[in-house]
Formats: sequence, C-alpha cells, structure tokens
Amino acid sequence: MENDAYDRIVDKPPNYEETSFSGEHRAVRPSVVSAFGHDTLDRVPNINFYRNAGSVSGNRAVRPSLQELHDVFQKNGRVSVTNTVEDREGSDGTLSDDVESVIPLDNKDGAVRFGWIKGVLVRCMLNIWGVMLFIRLSWVFGQAGWGLGIVVIALSCVVTTVTGLSMSAICTNGVVRGGGAYYLISRSLGPEFGGSIGLIFAFANAVAVAMYVVGFAETVVDLLKENDAIMIDELNDIRIIGCISVVLLLGISVAGMEWEAKAQIGLLIILLVAIANVFVGTGIPASTDKKSKGFFSYDVKIFMENLPPDFRDGETFFSVFAIFFPAATGILAGANISGDLKDPQDALPKGTLLAILITGVTYLGIALCVSATVVRDATGNINDTIATGMDMFCNGTNIAACEQGWNFSSCDVNSCKFGSMNNFQVMTMVSGFGPLITAGTFSATLSSALASLVSAPKVFQALCKDNIYTALKFFAKGHGKNNEPIRGYVLTFIIAVAFIIIADLNVIAPIISNFFLASYALINFSCFHASYAKSPGWRPAYRYYNMWLSLFGAVLCCGVMFVINWWAALLTYAIEIFLYVYVTVKKPSETQTLISSLSSVPQCIVLTGAPKNRPALLDLAHCFTKNYGLCLTCEVFVGPRTETLTDVNAGMEKNQMWLNKKKRKAFYTAVACDSFRQGTENLLQASGLGRLKPNILMMGFKKDWRTADTAGVQSYVGVLHDAFDFDYGTVVLRMNQGLDISHIIKAQEEMEREAQEQKDLEKEELTEENKGKSIFRKSRNLSTQGLTSRASVTTPQSPQVVVVNERLVSTNTQFQRKQGKGTIDVWWMFDDGGLTLLLPYILTTRKKFKDCKMRIFIAGQPGRTEQDRHEMKSLLEKFRIKYADIHVIDDITQNPNSNSWKMFEDMIEPFRLHEGSKSTTLAEALRKDNPWKISDAELDSFEEKTNLQVRLNELLQENSRAANLIIVSMPIARLGSVSDHLYMAWLDILTKNLPPTVLIRGNHKSVLTFYS
Repeated sequence: MENDAYDRIVDKPPNYEETSFSGEHRAVRPSVVSAFGHDTLDRVPNINFYRNAGSVSGNRAVRPSLQELHDVFQKNGRVSVTNTVEDREGSDGTLSDDVESVIPLDNKDGAVRFGWIKGVLVRCMLNIWGVMLFIRLSWVFGQAGWGLGIVVIALSCVVTTVTGLSMSAICTNGVVRGGGAYYLISRSLGPEFGGSIGLIFAFANAVAVAMYVVGFAETVVDLLKENDAIMIDELNDIRIIGCISVVLLLGISVAGMEWEAKAQIGLLIILLVAIANVFVGTGIPASTDKKSKGFFSYDVKIFMENLPPDFRDGETFFSVFAIFFPAATGILAGANISGDLKDPQDALPKGTLLAILITGVTYLGIALCVSATVVRDATGNINDTIATGMDMFCNGTNIAACEQGWNFSSCDVNSCKFGSMNNFQVMTMVSGFGPLITAGTFSATLSSALASLVSAPKVFQALCKDNIYTALKFFAKGHGKNNEPIRGYVLTFIIAVAFIIIADLNVIAPIISNFFLASYALINFSCFHASYAKSPGWRPAYRYYNMWLSLFGAVLCCGVMFVINWWAALLTYAIEIFLYVYVTVKKPSETQTLISSLSSVPQCIVLTGAPKNRPALLDLAHCFTKNYGLCLTCEVFVGPRTETLTDVNAGMEKNQMWLNKKKRKAFYTAVACDSFRQGTENLLQASGLGRLKPNILMMGFKKDWRTADTAGVQSYVGVLHDAFDFDYGTVVLRMNQGLDISHIIKAQEEMEREAQEQKDLEKEELTEENKGKSIFRKSRNLSTQGLTSRASVTTPQSPQVVVVNERLVSTNTQFQRKQGKGTIDVWWMFDDGGLTLLLPYILTTRKKFKDCKMRIFIAGQPGRTEQDRHEMKSLLEKFRIKYADIHVIDDITQNPNSNSWKMFEDMIEPFRLHEGSKSTTLAEALRKDNPWKISDAELDSFEEKTNLQVRLNELLQENSRAANLIIVSMPIARLGSVSDHLYMAWLDILTKNLPPTVLIRGNHKSVLTFYS
C-alpha cells in the first residue's frame, strides 16, 4: 500500500507532525522550510525540544529521531516513525530514555507560584527567627558571654553562608523542581546520597516542628504561671498546649500553600514589630521592678562583665552552640518548596543569602543590646538594694549590679529566677511593651513550626515520588491543584507529637542540630564533588562560589557534629551509610534515570589507526573526554586473520605504552576483519561496558575519496550509516593538509634506526682498533655496504616535500599547543540534541582553548532575525553556556555563485551517469553496470540540499575563515536514497578550504537540558 506522504518521483520527506501528548498539536518554530529552502524532517534548534513533557513553562515539542531521519522510507515505502513516547503502565508521557524527562513535573494548572520575596526571603527569615530569638538568645549570651556569643553566631553564619553559596550553585545548575535539599543532592551526588539525606532531612524538619511548638508552649506556660493558671503541672501543660497547637498548624497546612503563605506574612509583621520593640525597650530607662530582675539602662560595666563566658550546669561552648544552631537552620525553607516557586534559579540564591545576612545582623544586634543592659543573675526582690555610698564594698560576681545600687550576692549561694542566665523570658522584660514580645514569640515559634510542617512533607513527597524506597511509595500521592502531600502531613504530625511529649527544648535542639548539620555537609560536598569532577553537566549560572570553600563547609559541618555529640554524629552517619547501601544494593529501576549529567558525558570510539598516525584526531578526542569519559583509539586490520593476527597482538602493548607515555587518557584496541566497515561495526557493537559504553564515533575525513576505489568509498560511508543505525553521535574532523602522518613517522623511525646503527658501528670501530688492519678494513666495508643498502630504501626527499611534511606535522600537532585568542565558530544548523553545542563548550573549558570564545551561527528567515536571535539567546541562557555572539544567517536559501557551483560539478563529474542524455536502453545498462554512480534523477531530487551545502561553504568562507576551529552540523544521507559519492561530495564541498573543521551530528537525544 502506497504512502500518500511519499512522492517517489521527487523523493521528498513525508508530512510529519510531532506527537501530541494531550491531543493538541505541539508546534515547532515555523522556519524549517524557509530556513533551508527545502522541506526536511530536520529541525532547527528550538527551546521546546528541551522542555520536560510536563513543563509548566511551555509545551514540549518532539524532535525527529535519528532513525526517522536516516531510514524513514525503508520499510516497504511506508513511513517508519518510532514511538516517541513510550506507553506503559505508570507512564506519564515522558521519554523513558531521554535525559530531558528525568522526573516529570505534575500538571500544575492553576497552582500558586511565589516570587523570591514571598517564597524565599520571608519564609527563610521567619524560619531563622524562630524559637531561639526570644526564648534562648539571652541565655546563650549569658552562658558564653558576648565574646564567645559572637563566635557562636559567627560560626553558625559561616556554616549557613557557605552552605547557602553551595546551594545557590547547585540550584542554578538547571531547573530546580520540588524536593528542596533532597532534589539538590540526589541530582548532584546521585540517588544513593540523595535518598539517605532526604529521609534524614525530612525527619529533621518534622522534629523541628516539635521544637518550635515546645518553645511556643513554654511561653504560654510562663504566662499561665504568672497568672496562677497552671492546669496540671508545667511539664504536662507544655505537652497539652503543644499538641493542641500542632493540630491547628496542621489545619492551616492542609488548607493549602496559599493560606499558609498569607499566614506567614501576618506572622512576619508581628515579628518585625516585636524585634523593633526590643531595641526600643533597651533605650527606655529601667523601672525599679525591672532593675530588681536584672535589667538596667545601657552600662559599659555591665557590658564588660558579660564579656567572658560563665558556663554552668555542665554546659560548654559546643553544647551551647548545639542549642543555638537550630536558630540558623531555616536557610532551606525556600528550597524546600522549590516546586512552588516561579523561578527557583533566581529566587533561591537571592532570597536565601539576603535572609542569612538580615537575620545574622538581627541576632547579633539584639544579643549585644541585651548583654549591655542585663546582668546574669538577679533576685527579683525590689528590697535587695544597697544604700547610697556603700557601692565601695562591691565585690564578687555581681559588681556591675552592685555599683547600680543592687545586691544580688545571694545568687552566688542560692539559685535565682531572674537575669539572663535564669529567666528565658528576658526579652519580654527588656522590651518597651511586654505583650508585643509575647506576640512576637508566638509569631516566631508558630511561623517556624508552620514552615517546617510544610517543608518536611514536601521533601518526603519528592523522595517518595522517585520511588527509591519502594515501601514509601504510599506517601507520594498528592491532592488538589498544588499536589498537597496530605499523607505526608499526617506522618509529620505523628512524629512532631512524639517529640512534643519530651517537652524540653534543650533536649530536642541538639537532635535537630545533628541532622541539619549532616544535611548541610552533604550539600557542601555535593557542590565540591561536582566542581572537582568538572562534569560537562556542571554549569551553574551562579558564579560566586568556590569548590574549596564548599569542601571547607562540609568538613566544618562534620567536625562540629562530632564536637557537639560524637555518638549522635556516629549514629547519624551509620543511618546514612545503611540507607546508602540499601539503595546501592537494591537499585530500584527509577534510580537509573536520576543522574542526568551522566548522559552528557562524551564516550568516544576514535578511528585513529595506530594512535601516533593521526595525532590531530587523537588530541581533539582527548580534549573532549579527558577527566570526563571513555576514549577508545581503534585500529582495524584488514585481511585474513592468519596474516593480521600477528600485527594485532604486536600493536596492543606497544600502542598502549605510547598512549601512556604521551599522557593520553585513552585505551587502544584493535580488530582483524575482512573489511574496514565490518571491523568498525564490530567495534561499535562490542565496545564498552555499562556506563562506559561509547556514544560517539569519531573519525577523520576521507580526503582521497575522489581517487580511492569504489569499495573504499562505500566502506567509509557505510561506517557513517552504521553509526547512525546504532544510535551513535558522529564526529568527523577535516584538516586541509590531511590527518595521516604515518609515512613521516615511518621515515623518522627509519632514520632513527640508521642513526643508531651508525652509533653502533662507531662503537665497534673503537673496540677493534687494536686488531689487524685487514680485519678492520673488511669489517668497515661490510658495515658500509649495509648502510648503503638501507639508505637506498629511503630516498632523499626534495625540499618541497620536506616543507609539505613539516607543514603537515605542524598542522596535525596544533591541538597539542595552546590556542591563541580567537573563536570557535559553531554552525548549529540542525537540532541534534545539543551535541553540536556541548562538544565545543567542553573545548572552551580546556586550558588549550581557554582564550577562544564561542560564536553561534544559526539559520533564520528574513524578517524575524531578531526574534530568532532572542530565541537562541534564551536557549543558551537555559543551558548556562557562555558565548561571544549569536549570528542569524537569513540568506542561507540564496543560490550559490557560479564558481562555487562549478567547483562542485567538477568534483562529482567523474562519478555521474549522465543517463539523461542517453537512450533508455543505454541508460539502463549504465545503471546496471554502475549502480554506485550519481544519476541525474538523484541530483534533481536533492538539488535543494546540494545547494545548501555549497551555499553553506560560501557563508563559512565569508564568516569563519579566521576562526581557530569550526564546528558544523553534519548533513545526514538518507539510507538507500543518497549515493555514497554524492554524500562524500556534500561533506567535501561543505568543509573545503576552511580552517580545521569538525562535522558533528548527535543521536537526537538531549545531552544538554534545562535540568543538568
């Protein structure tokens, strides 16, 4: 049955439309025909090809696969289009093997989205200004003194700032989805680390809910105690009030993110007023009642008395730090709801770092103000005064209060209830209006509890969605337009209640510190690991980070964990290791797709022959794969196995040793086959193992195709067809002088052997000086005859040949030298998944090419040049790839000039049938005798595509003649439709008379994505 979309006369492509995921047509940029002058399945680069299938920021178009372009007509004349979307149980319409669809976004139509202020800054500040601000900050500075108290705050800020910088780098390395810290770590270090730390981090947030609620309950119980309204006793009252509070908070959370965000804004206003109230209160002259409780106006002597530490009740610097540190742990509050942010890449760095700065200054300001106005111990008895003039007898630990006319010396013997060391409600006493501080305490504790109550289920839900721990899949389900994790809320509520029963803030706080420090250590290590490995997928848009600073942050977090509580740190890491081993051993199928960056690592099969014979090909491949991926230098020995096996075995060790000597991180392998194509096919199918499976075939351009025999050309083009069939990306390097310098190397080796023989002869002459004259002459004559016979093998070269050889060697070793300032011109004509862009980007990260800037050339159409440039700029920004300029070529459809066309006609003339000018019988006979030749019908069918190659060469000559290196999208020859010699002519005319040129065609699977 004939395919209506296929016209056998003109052999044009079928009518092709992208697969729709939801019934609607997903359009691509409408410049395909107008950009190239002929209808083609190939698509110009477009941002919609790189979106996730469930993207909320735009529809995802489906690029044609490599097989569709290569052999779309091969199955009985019918269009053979593979399923673009794999339909299987549980499938959500994403490409199962494409890195652009690692984890799909849920449909979020109508979902609430937050900006950087409301979603990150406000949320982080509220979480950081938590229970410690009004309830424990004065106690921390009382124990540690303001000298070490500043160190406590500074150390906390150092940890959070370094972690904030690392987090900013990670979250700007692609699109951030829901899951916060878990998402960041799992996509940087893998599901093994991400799964273990995700569980711990979610648990820490659940426990944090209990800590904040207990802080709130403490304040309420203090109010009840002041009014003699205790229900049972202080401990049980804290439990009762805490449980009631967490139920109300759960109700707000379940109501949805919009209600929760509105509640946060109201709480922030109360909190800001309360903080201002503290500063105002410290400047108001103290009343007698307040003085009896240890509060005085600003006094230098009080300030200096509070300078040194005064640790009591077994407290140490690190135990005090452990209690305070949860006050700084709100920095991930924004990241934890990353899936609900409008632009996480922009919002998270800006909002988080600004929140750390504001809250750090606030903590320090309030603490120093309290240290300058409140003594450590006070009785609260207004009668404990000293008569005027008796302050000369002041001594002991309360000198400052004594000089103010108060005698608190009884506190040295008996415990007192007031002062910064004894009264957790100091802030209420210091403030201008006490009830405002109570309201601020309620606001700080409840807002932090609310943020943690939202964060824990969100992180846990993201972890469960990845199905790393299959038993937890139940908690992955969401409800409502915001996909609220109701089941996660209930689990968090149960954990919170369990810890609320402890009812002791000083016991709960160190537990949380331990888990948060472990999370921060992993985030810092993730950033260091990704930076140190220099993966091509590591391209953070945020530049203000340093990998060694991240490593320092990781080590600091680990060190502080062990100093705070060594057994708790060991327990935490034991749990992490257990969870890590579990995921590693179990290997759920879903974890195989989580690390998208691995897919963008080039793994190359390089057809160098003996590695030393084609140094330019080896050096360029080494630049692509060094420290990243696998590089296999391959040689095919053609001939019977009995004749070639000796060469294969002899070359293995020798060539590998040469690679090691030249410090090339590559392996050598060889095969013996009856044909070059068969040998390469074996290499393509059998090379590599697991993740070290090659994905790119790299070879040199066959410069002698016009003089080579037909079988040689067919074998070369057949290798390219095989690479397309086996889904390999393909790279072809062309140097004007050629790539093979084996004849020069052979001559050099022969000269070296002769020189060595000459040295051996001279040594022999010296040893036989004392022998008879006739014997000496005879030996000399024999040796001279031997040298003469060898010299006749290598005839002297003419000066012209010497110059040509020197130029050939210089050209082929140019990639071993540092490239001067210049450009790498990337002519990205067809969307092949991004390999044409990724490989030159990798080059720009190498020392040899660091002075080269990338210029991007794309096909456009007249009248929309600026629009096309803007679209490409947007795409490159999404990829985080730096470039010097973008050039839109809108005159690519013009016919080439006569000289260029004449050059092409002369190139193919020996291989044409010219059957059109002959009789039908003679034409049929010619086709039968020379089926490989280019027919007139074929030339007519592909006239537009031929014009495109000739015209592109003109544009390359015009724009890129001075480039250090040119990268061009490789045209594809449709299997069975384009003859081998015509295809070679396309490649030849496209790259003729240019600087070093690399033709690249990816396998049409995205190696560059928004997500990695």
